[in-house]
Amino acid sequence: MISLLGLALLVAGASSCGVSRYSPAVARVVNGEEVVPHSCPWQHNLDFGLSMQFECSQRYIPRKTSHMTKHCRAELCVDVIAPHVTPPSYNTYRVMLGKHDFSQWETGQKTISVVKLINHPNWNPNWLSGGHDISLLKLAEPVEFSDTIQPVCLPAPGRILEQNTGCYVTGWGNLQTNGPAPNTLQQGRLLVVDYNTCTEPDWWGTLVDTNMVCAGGDGIVSSFMGDSGGPLNCQSAQGAWEVHGVVSFGSSLGCNYYKKPSVFTRVSDFNSWISATIASN
Repeated sequence: MISLLGLALLVAGASSCGVSRYSPAVARVVNGEEVVPHSCPWQHNLDFGLSMQFECSQRYIPRKTSHMTKHCRAELCVDVIAPHVTPPSYNTYRVMLGKHDFSQWETGQKTISVVKLINHPNWNPNWLSGGHDISLLKLAEPVEFSDTIQPVCLPAPGRILEQNTGCYVTGWGNLQTNGPAPNTLQQGRLLVVDYNTCTEPDWWGTLVDTNMVCAGGDGIVSSFMGDSGGPLNCQSAQGAWEVHGVVSFGSSLGCNYYKKPSVFTRVSDFNSWISATIASN
């Protein structure tokens, strides 16, 4: 049985994805807050084969986040990440699922090795604005779903979020510029910035392409160091959570910079590639 993990999430069929046993808090947040434990069960951590001692996790485990989507077939798990955060060799990757608090061991957590890394063929690490900042990981074994490990939904192909749609970025990234990484999973509510606005000269200009989605830029909340590869979670009209973006880049000037929203790979532009890659692997 093949298992693919990609998209910083797990993807499932429309009737069995994007639902958590633990209800998330969706109130407006300022500068982020801790998520309700295990209310984002599709989010997982990628570590680069370093120490897995939880008493030392804050120091030794890179908090590169990812999410899971179960796509088309139950035995396949897609985990989409951003290739610019990959280590020199994919076989140093391990995926830790079912985690919330890195300061302790948690019941239901699971660590699985990665056996193959598949970058998008058009990804160019020297041309970030070229887009295609997305990868798939093939896991050594299938993922068993539980209360703390569940898939999120993929958006419909080509779906474009409207201006000011409220979504949530989640991750274990730094809480502030030059600040520490938290032990617990954090969330921040971001408003989507449409393409026309995000490409204005005093925003991101030509650095943003149509295969990206911008969110934030209000000077209050953003993704930051350690959030790369993490999801932009948006709730559908039916109540299920979908991953519309994968954290790609942000301002080098610091967290929460005005008119420099977080920029995400737009997942709805890559449905066909995800399906084809799963089918050929």
